[in-house]
Order: sequence, then structure tokens, then C-alpha cells
Amino acid sequence: MKTFYHIFISAIAIAITSYLLPGATVTILGAIVVAVVLAVINIFIKPIVYILTLPITIVTVGLFSLVLNALFVWFAAYLVPGFNIAGFWTAFFFAIILSLINMVFLPRKD
Repeated sequence: MKTFYHIFISAIAIAITSYLLPGATVTILGAIVVAVVLAVINIFIKPIVYILTLPITIVTVGLFSLVLNALFVWFAAYLVPGFNIAGFWTAFFFAIILSLINMVFLPRKD
């Protein structure tokens, strides 16, 4: 049940973010699919990529992780037909806004 709640809140956050950010469009069904795709990316791909890019993340004092999040959002836009991102910078700001909205509405994992 917790997983469905997380995906539901993430889908709402994706819809809100695409509404706020010009250059990002998503359908309602697309927002749900993007939430699932981003969850799968965060579970399986993100830990491997973060370990591989740890040196550059340390050198940039963690700012490279924002670039990685933008690339993951851009990759999700490539995979999901109802979700469009205009370019890298749109994906970059989409990832930042999405993280902020999720931080407010999703409980911490303790």
C-alpha cells in the first residue's frame, strides 16, 4: 500500500511540475507511467550510476547528482509516450522542482 501511495503522490507531483514548467507536457496516464518508470530507474539504475560517477560527484560537491537526475528524467521522457521534455535544461529544472514537491509531500524513510 505504501508503494501505491508513493507512486500516486509522485504522479501528482509530475503533473504539477509539468504544469508549472514550460517545455514539459504530460498526460494523466503518462504521469502515472512516468512515476512508475522513475521508481524503477531509482531502484535499479540510479545506485549503479551513482557509484560509477562518485569521483566526479565528490569533485563537484554533489552538484553532478542534479545532472544525473535530469538525465534520468530525460530518459523517462524518451521511454514514456505521454511525457515530453523540450531539452536538457527543461529536464534539469523538472528534476529539481519534482524533488522539491516530493520532499514536501512524501514522508521520509526512517
